[in-house]
Amino acid sequence: MSKGLVEIDGSVLEGGGQILRIALTISAIKKIPIRVVKIRAGRNKPGLMEQHLKGLELMRDMCNGRLTGGHMGSTEIQFWPNELKGGTYTAKIKTAGSITLLLQVAVPAALFADSATVLNITGGTNTEMAPQIDFYTEVFRPNLEKFGATFDFELRKRGYFPKGNGEVSVTVDPVAHLNPVILTERGSITDIYGWSYTAGTVPIRLAYLLAENAEKLLKEYGHVAIQKYKEDPKVAPDNSSGLVLVAETTTHCVLGGSGMFRKNAKVEEIGEEAANKLIHTITEGACVDEYTQDQIVILMALAKGESKVRIGAVTMHTKTAIFVIELLLPQVKFEIIPDGKTNILKCNGCGN
Repeated sequence: MSKGLVEIDGSVLEGGGQILRIALTISAIKKIPIRVVKIRAGRNKPGLMEQHLKGLELMRDMCNGRLTGGHMGSTEIQFWPNELKGGTYTAKIKTAGSITLLLQVAVPAALFADSATVLNITGGTNTEMAPQIDFYTEVFRPNLEKFGATFDFELRKRGYFPKGNGEVSVTVDPVAHLNPVILTERGSITDIYGWSYTAGTVPIRLAYLLAENAEKLLKEYGHVAIQKYKEDPKVAPDNSSGLVLVAETTTHCVLGGSGMFRKNAKVEEIGEEAANKLIHTITEGACVDEYTQDQIVILMALAKGESKVRIGAVTMHTKTAIFVIELLLPQVKFEIIPDGKTNILKCNGCGN
């Protein structure tokens, strides 16, 4: 191990890009030099892909850090952070790599910069293997706000697989600290709503079919209102279709589910898939869905005080996030307390 560097094995647990993302964020916020080895060893194409490289470069720029091993295909990096500085930063993913995965790295870090941060990012806004940008703004952001932080968002252009070229601008104001959250009472469902869209040459009738198949499954859980529309070709010139769903509860829980049209998939499968993801969270009684679960782990760790959140089954992404955080921040310990179909995730955060 290089002197002064905390070494992280990128092949453990989830074995993908999440280990690198969590490590980078904690490293930048807490100014902990890191060495990540065996990066994405569990993937068909190990090493850094375009979106991971852009995430590394973005974090390097935000904290005026030093990076070695930052090239395509690299399976080892070393990162020495300095002070996080506000300002305007640009990251251009040349592929349809997910913008939201870059935001998962950069937004928590920007909360602890010395002034406001503007992130201008190009890449994929709505892609299969990551949360759609609408999920990030409509489901994750309300959960972030429970911790006392938020961000402003401007969608300039949508980008789909395989071309990408989507453009977003995100503004993050710093916070003195994150507040601890107690989110253990799910309450009952008050609203279910969402957005079903098509873009490019995909006919709008597909948006109606996606929504209808989701509504059939969701109607027994309450009133469902899904907007069906075709994207403005100036904003979304390429072909795609998909669905993002949100459920709110009497205790202000915000849950989500989503689906995107993909090759060889039937339209009804996509609508049902999105609905079933949301139904799964509703029926198990969790206060956050499985896709928000691992994203709030870092917020709980950084909050000033004890947080408790009712989650469903502990996902591999959540286990991975906890592993990396506890390795880098030994003073932070998570506890998972089984409670019926759910678990209480407990953490006494370290503050900033």
